[in-house]
Formats: sequence, C-alpha cells, structure tokens
Amino acid sequence: MDRKIIVGIDTHKDFHHAAVITALGEAIGDHRFDATPAGYDQLLDWMESHGDVLRVGVEGTGSYGAGLTARLRLVGMAVIDVIAPDKQERRLRGKTDRIDAYSAARAVLAQRATTIPKDRDGQVEAVRVLRATRRLKVKQRTETMNQLQGFLVSAPERLRARLAGLGGKKLAMACSKLRDRAGDDTVSAVTVEMLRSLGRSWLELKVEADRIEGRIGELVADYAPELLAVHGVGPDVAAALLAVAGENADRLTSESALAHMAGTAPVPASSGKTNRHRLNRGGNRQGNAAFHRIVLVRMKSHPETRHYVAKTLARGKTKRDAMRLLKRYIAREIFPILIAIQQRHLNAQIAA
Repeated sequence: MDRKIIVGIDTHKDFHHAAVITALGEAIGDHRFDATPAGYDQLLDWMESHGDVLRVGVEGTGSYGAGLTARLRLVGMAVIDVIAPDKQERRLRGKTDRIDAYSAARAVLAQRATTIPKDRDGQVEAVRVLRATRRLKVKQRTETMNQLQGFLVSAPERLRARLAGLGGKKLAMACSKLRDRAGDDTVSAVTVEMLRSLGRSWLELKVEADRIEGRIGELVADYAPELLAVHGVGPDVAAALLAVAGENADRLTSESALAHMAGTAPVPASSGKTNRHRLNRGGNRQGNAAFHRIVLVRMKSHPETRHYVAKTLARGKTKRDAMRLLKRYIAREIFPILIAIQQRHLNAQIAA
C-alpha cells in the first residue's frame, strides 16, 4: 500500500491509544493497544497495515511513552514528541483517548509538534535521574527544616532558649543531640523526640544530597568538561543544560532551537503602536533557570557582561531586558559546545 500516513498516540500506564490520518488529514481509524512489548508489536503491525508511516506523534515520550518510543525508534520510525493540548483547546473539543490520539497526529501534520524525543540510554539520562533525585532530597530537607522551626515556635521555653540563634546545619545537629529528661511532661517529651528525629532526618538528607551532587559533578566532568569551562557554568548548571539538550545529536538543529527549548528566545509582544519583545515563558523551566543562573554569575563577576548591561541600561532598556538579551547570547555561545559534545559521543558509539 503506497498511502502516506501519520500516526498519533495518546499514552497511558497500561495501554496506548493510536489514531491514523492520511497526509491530507483524513481520519482513517484508531485502536487501543496494551503498553507491553507484545502490544508494541501489534501496534507496529496495525500502523503499517494502513500505509507508509511518515511520522509518529507520541504524547509523553519521557514518561508513559518512553518504552513505546524506544521500540518505534529501534525499527526506524520517525518519532515526534507531542505536548498535550492546552486546557482551552480541550474545553472546546472535549477529551477522550481517541480525540487526544487524533489531536497528536494532526499536531504532527500541521508541524505544531516538531520536537525529536531524547535518547534515554546514556550518561545524560543518568545525570537527569541524579538531578531529579537531588531536587527531591533538597525539597525534603527544606520541608524538614521548616517543620523543625515550626515546632520550635511553640516548644517549651527551655528548648527555645537552648536553641535560640541557631539555624541550618547547627540547628539540626543541636536537635539531633537532644536527650529525654525524666521530669518532662508529655508535651515536652514528645517535642524533644520529634525535634531529635527531624534534626537527624535533615542531616541524613543533606549527606545524601551532597553525595548525589558529587556524583553529578563526576559524570559531568567526564562527559562534558568543555561545558564546565564556560564562565558561570558549574556542575549543576551543566547537568541542567545537558538534560535539556539530550544526548542525541539530531535533537538540536540550531541555536534558535536551543533557545526556544530552554525558554530563552524572545517572542513578539507587540500591539498597536507598541513594538516590543518579551522573554518566552514556555520551554523547559530547568533549562531556563540554568541560563538565568549563568547570567547572574556573569553580571557579578564577568567584566564584559557588566559593561554590556551598563550600555543596555544607558539605551533606556530595563535590567530585565538586559537579562533577556544575555540569555539569548549565552544560548548562542553554548549551542556549538553542546553540538560538539553530542557529536563526540556519537562518534565514540559508532567506533565502538
């Protein structure tokens, strides 16, 4: 069969719903398949029975669709990462798995979805997993300290006086060493017990977060040492940039693509006689935060950046405008470095 088709897939934990349209947008059919290796094979056979598959749009290529994405790419399918429709669109057209699958296919056909999924079988994926785990540990540590300080507000006077003026690690260590007293009432005894428990938990979380941070530094230094040489880029920022870019060399096609992917590309915000741009509020927020941290470091310690900001402010721009322009400049600087890193490791894989 020489009919050209595009497939859209709405992914779930236990099953995936697929829909097929022609290259002209005509709906052909849809079907549900189990999210298992056998189900993936059935889905492939079903797709190919309808025609020559041009592209496959998959929702959630990094979550529920990760296994299916790997299977499709293994057989040479062109897979596109599709973002779920926004709430306004869903209110207008409703929501079912069938509707979402057709929407994914039409997003690929209309080229509203063009992002190539990340490879998830190399060092960059390991870095991403480590960063996600560290963020969780840091969040838990912060919540633990907030709870500890909250208990101190209403703790017995002897405890508040003993721990007054302490914070962070010193407070956690002091709480972890609290001892029960024979004459304490129930409230005092329980408060001491919980403060001790929270202090020990905070210290354990810090040790684990620091250990993971060291592991991230080791992997980044091994995988992308040239990225660490960029002014303002430390191990965590480098890890964030690598996670945004992914490991596959075909994912980033231009410096503009990197800027849009990280939400650092300016977008038009003009109306009437007003002609201006604003910072893109989309894109990967972790990547955007990484660029923001680079800008902050350079504005403090990089003479050329400080001079540029001064000139920008003298032209009547705001500090926010200057930071937006700097983010775009940094994307232009870092893009060839990321491409070189990806290409080096691709060549190493080919050679192996």
